[in-house]
Amino acid sequence: MLKVGVLGAGHLGKIHLRLLNESPKYSLIGFYDADAINGKKVADEFGYSYFDNINSLIAAVDVVDIVTPTLSHYDCAKKAMELGKHIFIEKPITKTLEEAEELIKLEETHGVKGQVGHVERFNPAFTAIKDSIQNPMFIETHRLAEFNPRGTDVPVVLDLMIHDIDAILSVVNSEVTQINASGVSVISKSPDIANARIEFKNGCVANLTASRISLKNMRKSRFFQKDAYISVDFLEKKVEVVKMKDAPETPGEFDMILQNAEGIKKQIYFENPEIYNNNAILDELETFADAIDNDTHPLVTLKDGTAALRVALQIIDSFKK
Repeated sequence: MLKVGVLGAGHLGKIHLRLLNESPKYSLIGFYDADAINGKKVADEFGYSYFDNINSLIAAVDVVDIVTPTLSHYDCAKKAMELGKHIFIEKPITKTLEEAEELIKLEETHGVKGQVGHVERFNPAFTAIKDSIQNPMFIETHRLAEFNPRGTDVPVVLDLMIHDIDAILSVVNSEVTQINASGVSVISKSPDIANARIEFKNGCVANLTASRISLKNMRKSRFFQKDAYISVDFLEKKVEVVKMKDAPETPGEFDMILQNAEGIKKQIYFENPEIYNNNAILDELETFADAIDNDTHPLVTLKDGTAALRVALQIIDSFKK
């Protein structure tokens, strides 16, 4: 059982505390929060041990779970890794690309493991279909959220769109060649709504839209590839798969057959992969424990988190151009 400590006891930090406290793979030692009033309040309400000194908590654990504001990610991670502690760090990995690349070096230097909290990788709808997404050539994503002041300290790209960036990079095995994007600040000082077009070397194109000023929530992605259309609803945890194959010589009464201009006939059929309900945050935390115990690569590495950050920052930079 790994001894773990949590840095940050905000909305998400409290979720992590509860799940780690329940997990048989971890022993929750305690947490630190820079806001002592909030820290003591959380300790009194839930019974977790509050450390008023970050160094004392890090020294007492094997794993440091960093759920602080993005601006402090690098400093917290660096401090923990230099003391030989494994780190789980919420997305985005850091504020700058230079900080993220430095964490990768620290991971190698100190022989520790790091995982980034791109939780949609563990969404049961995505995990049910991920292996069937093979060489997609067009991807379209919509991630829309009702306005919430929490998170508006960063552009919507780093707040919401980065989830879809990471998911896309995990299924498109090709380098990014061009990015065009636009963003608009409506309520916040940073963009609240954004659209980006990402082109890959293999010809794949991804069109991403993210908004945090919508009237309803939506988290959908559509993947188009040869002879298949795959729709993933991250919010409702549903998957729709429409595939095509050569039509049989003698179609059945209810077979759906299409014929193109060249006379080639294709049969349309549907697949319904089984989706197993889970707690995605608990899964990402527990698979990290497995990676440490078994000395394997975490499912979302620091390099993965850095790659997603790189594209996100390129999108933000495209706004200025």
